[in-house]
Amino acid sequence: MNRMNVNLASVELKNPVMTASGTFGSGTEYSEFVDLNRLGAVVTKGVANVPWPGNPTPRVTETASGMLNAIGLQNPGIDVFCERDIPFLKKYDTKIIVNVCGHAPEEYLAVVERLADEPIDMMEINISCPNVNAGFLAFGQDAKHVEELTAQIKKIAKQPIIMKLTPNVTDITEIAKAAEAGGADALSLINTLTGMKIDINRRTFAVANKTGGVSGPIVHPIAVRMVYQTAQAVNIPIIGMGGIATPEDAIEMILAGASAVSVGTANFYNPNATIEIIDGIEAYMKKNGFESVKDMVGIVK
Repeated sequence: MNRMNVNLASVELKNPVMTASGTFGSGTEYSEFVDLNRLGAVVTKGVANVPWPGNPTPRVTETASGMLNAIGLQNPGIDVFCERDIPFLKKYDTKIIVNVCGHAPEEYLAVVERLADEPIDMMEINISCPNVNAGFLAFGQDAKHVEELTAQIKKIAKQPIIMKLTPNVTDITEIAKAAEAGGADALSLINTLTGMKIDINRRTFAVANKTGGVSGPIVHPIAVRMVYQTAQAVNIPIIGMGGIATPEDAIEMILAGASAVSVGTANFYNPNATIEIIDGIEAYMKKNGFESVKDMVGIVK
């Protein structure tokens, strides 16, 4: 067995590194820069039951050590996605994880049902995107709603389900336990932290939506802390993300309790980030005598 292999809810990945939803399109745009065959999985941009136009512009701005986005989950809808994006990804030897978004339970369920017979490996349910102006998506902040939606999805899903958690809560472990109680196969965290930036010369907001999601190295220590707390609270695998830009960042997440990692913002300024991180994890394992990724997961107590 390859020492880099990881098992996530009975899905075998060749290594623990995947792309974070919304930073990699559906892989097409990056395929000229990155050998997709080397990735553990490609996690697609969020897809909804119908096309979403997203938020008004401007919707992206830089911040110290990171960025702030208010894209608003713009996407072409599930029909285009199934016709165009899945066949493209099937050409590569990597796992396909589809990120699903919606404004209400029935919208999520429509996408989950549509994907049931598609050749994908897992679904990641985005209950946490903080930049969509429909009160419902903030329901990832309510444990009861999280448990209910997870249970509804699990009833009809044919692939394992990852629930993607928002950090914009008082206690992340309460939400994590609710997703586990609803039957989630895995968790991914963290999504972006809600932030704001003001242009002092124009005396207006840097993004039209006023607020947006903060990501990049600035959020990494917060993400590590939340992954650690969550790993202590649940017994399902965790995909750790939040500001991972180097192999060291990824290893830190794994030691804190993540079984796999997602790389997001780093792709924008270093398209080769995922490959560098895969190679760096492997080098660290050889140097430190780890026979498998599993042997590193959560060993810092």
